[in-house]
Amino acid sequence: MSQIQREQLKVVAERAILVAVVLPDTYVDAQDRFAELRALTETAGATVVGELVQKRRKPTVRTYLGKGKVLELAGLAKMTEATLIIFDCDLSPGQIRNLEETVECKIIDRSELILDIFANRASTLAARLQVEIAQLEYTYPRLKAMWDHLGQVVGGAPIGIGTRGPGEQQLEIDRRLVQRRRRQLQRELEGIQQRKTREVQQRRLDHYTVGLVGYTNAGKSTLFNQLTAGGAFAHAKLFATLGTRLERCDLGGGNHVILSDTVGFIRDLPHHLIASFRSTLEETVYAHLLVIVQDVSDPNAQMQLEVVNRTLDEIGATEQPRIVVLNKMDLLEKPSDLLVWLNRLPEAIPISAAKGEGIDQLRDWLSLHMLGGEKEVSITIPLTDSRSISFLEQRAKVLTREYGSEEVILQVLIGRRHIDQLLAQGAQMRINGISPLEAVKAIWNDDPEEIVATRIPPHER
Repeated sequence: MSQIQREQLKVVAERAILVAVVLPDTYVDAQDRFAELRALTETAGATVVGELVQKRRKPTVRTYLGKGKVLELAGLAKMTEATLIIFDCDLSPGQIRNLEETVECKIIDRSELILDIFANRASTLAARLQVEIAQLEYTYPRLKAMWDHLGQVVGGAPIGIGTRGPGEQQLEIDRRLVQRRRRQLQRELEGIQQRKTREVQQRRLDHYTVGLVGYTNAGKSTLFNQLTAGGAFAHAKLFATLGTRLERCDLGGGNHVILSDTVGFIRDLPHHLIASFRSTLEETVYAHLLVIVQDVSDPNAQMQLEVVNRTLDEIGATEQPRIVVLNKMDLLEKPSDLLVWLNRLPEAIPISAAKGEGIDQLRDWLSLHMLGGEKEVSITIPLTDSRSISFLEQRAKVLTREYGSEEVILQVLIGRRHIDQLLAQGAQMRINGISPLEAVKAIWNDDPEEIVATRIPPHER
């Protein structure tokens, strides 16, 4: 069965009611406040049969909703024969218990819904470990609220005096089991993460890496397939990609970058899920460059861009430059809408990943960034270093050649990245008659990367 067929297969579709409480500081989509929650619900495999919204200055402690709305929700659940109610916010364990007692229907919040989607989509060992850890992080503080059946522990006696001892013992047993399982999973994940970190750091030394990031369903995988040999699963559903896929992206002239496609971000993504998926997001944290793919046709595009930038800051991806590509420009109703975005983000690149529009411009931009700013310099290399001479002939634009008895002087137009690559492979050279370390500081007005300091022999610095 193909992955698309599996996406379309529904074994059991629960009947769900969506609930939103609009607070003064809540972001509200004027066109459809349930659009994202509905998409999440459908992605999880449920069928939306009703929606309920309430405006409040602040949520109530017991049920989040007001008392009248809770009764209205109970009536709506009976009328629609709903089996599930999903809140577009996080609920406390007590609030879930109190709502379930009144509504007599299963209640879950936004975080639990996202965790369920991740659990169903996780395919690699690392992803499965990450999801289970996140679920345990979510479940642990809720264990006490789940123990409304403590009377069963002592043979069906009613909850109250005489049941607290055995009940509390069982609760502590459950807590210890959760903590033990979580520690075991974290040890397994740490082993995977250490290997992953070493691989990512080595790849960063050997290649120029570019991370595709953005809101879920923004078109990252479609763009990834346009820029590379393809193979990423692209589907019009939230969280179609959970793992990380790497491919070579050729830029012409023998130059290339390593492109990574990873999990999309979303509003109010659970913090423990971000922490658990640290190893999956490793490619993003250590990438030389981040390309933010933004769906400009979405009415919530500005909010989504803010979420992406905030999430990148939270995971520590703050050192590298970011560029925004305005995807799905072909779906805009008015061309003037694109001008609004370009006025706001003058350096952004408008594209349509599905139609291939703007891809060549993006490749040129990636090539410019990868090279690190081309400069005309004179490079002196021993004739015995044929590998470095061949590299310059293939990768840089050679303007003149002057051969001596032991050295060749090449006047070249070359980027900073190519200098790093030459140094990484041990090139014995002088740039404009001075050492490479001095040249990088003087010509590119920059400190050399770690690769320069660690790979150049001390006598050549």
